Amino acid sequence: MSDIRHKTTGRLLLHLDAVSLHGIELVSRSLAEADMHGLDLGQVNFMYSDLHGTDLSGTDLSGANLHGVILTHSDLRDANLSGADLGEARLANSDLTHACLSNASLRYTQLAGASLEQADLSGADLSLADLRANLKGANLTGADLRGANLTGAVLIGANLQSANLTGASLAGAVLVGANLQGALDVRGRPFAITGPRPRIKAPWWKFWKR
Repeated sequence: MSDIRHKTTGRLLLHLDAVSLHGIELVSRSLAEADMHGLDLGQVNFMYSDLHGTDLSGTDLSGANLHGVILTHSDLRDANLSGADLGEARLANSDLTHACLSNASLRYTQLAGASLEQADLSGADLSLADLRANLKGANLTGADLRGANLTGAVLIGANLQSANLTGASLAGAVLVGANLQGALDVRGRPFAITGPRPRIKAPWWKFWKR
């Protein structure tokens, strides 16, 4: 049996007879501010659930379905989200420091104000995501960032090697020390490592073609 409780009051939020939570169905559940840190939640289906303020630090969420979930102001430090579906999820102001999101789907995901410092986003689909976030030292190797909003994003020391930034907004983004080798710029051309950055006259979304 498994119990999921509120992270501060200890109030029981969900009782499950299952010995393991791996791969279970928890669609459209209200589990705001739950304590699920360190659990094995791989392959769990949380689609459209409310997980606002939840403690998922160190949790295994590999391959989980988190499509459309509310995860604002949540703790996902050191969580394993590799291969997870986070499309259209809301993670504004959440802490994903050192989280593994390799090959995850984050299309249209809202991450404004989130911390993704030192996170692994290699091969992730971040197309049209709101990434006005802290991505200092993040691994974005081969990431799909087409149409993403990176306005004012902190990308100091980030690895963007072979990333696709076609149609992305980089206005005010801090790219000091970032690795842009083999990356495609907002116009879909190889980044000019030296020289002035091309000016975008049209809104960032105008470059996006679905």
